[in-house]
Amino acid sequence: MFSYETWDDETAKELMDEHKDYYDILKWAYQHYKDKIVYSCSFGAEGIVLIDLISKINKHARIIFLDTELHFDETYDLIEKIKIKYPNLQIEMAKPDLSLKEQARRHGKELWISDPNRCCHLRKIEPLREQLTGMKAWISGLRREQSPTRKDVMYLNKDEKFKVIKICPLIHWTWDDVWNYIKLNDLPYNELHDKNYPSIGCRMCTLPVTDNSRGGRWASTGKTECGLHISG
Repeated sequence: MFSYETWDDETAKELMDEHKDYYDILKWAYQHYKDKIVYSCSFGAEGIVLIDLISKINKHARIIFLDTELHFDETYDLIEKIKIKYPNLQIEMAKPDLSLKEQARRHGKELWISDPNRCCHLRKIEPLREQLTGMKAWISGLRREQSPTRKDVMYLNKDEKFKVIKICPLIHWTWDDVWNYIKLNDLPYNELHDKNYPSIGCRMCTLPVTDNSRGGRWASTGKTECGLHISG
């Protein structure tokens, strides 16, 4: 099995060359990793596309949502709609070990303001690390167009942080590609996208913007990533 432990750059390149299409990459991933792969979905626009694509390949696929308990009501409402539309998918809410009350007691109130990196670590990175225990691969909706930090993402990536293979089928998709797919397939999506929220995270750390960038995430903090996609 092609895995983090057996990663070889030449083999990875051959696999990417062989499976050049986003759908081929997804099919290969589920055929290759079977029950050792999970999709970590944020339920943004890219996430809805991937859920629909995955459902065509493996209708019983396991999908996790990193529930920080700080998301917008619109996000939770969308998750319920998706559960109804795809009843066979295994959609799980992965919560942090610390409740918000306990986090405030240990680290102070509004940690997302005083130390946003620590907050993301506790409420997103550690829960994902736990969910990836025993897994060989995970799927992400990263696109190269999203930000400079994502411009070199490949279909297959050696994830140094979580010690698994990270698969990113949508790396070549544009924002227009994403929305064309959603509209053509009449898919439900987060209503906040219609209110100038192209990238949607926790409600305390997400603001509307006038373009399709991630500029509304952690605005004015200098922070651009939650840490899930940063090595080490």
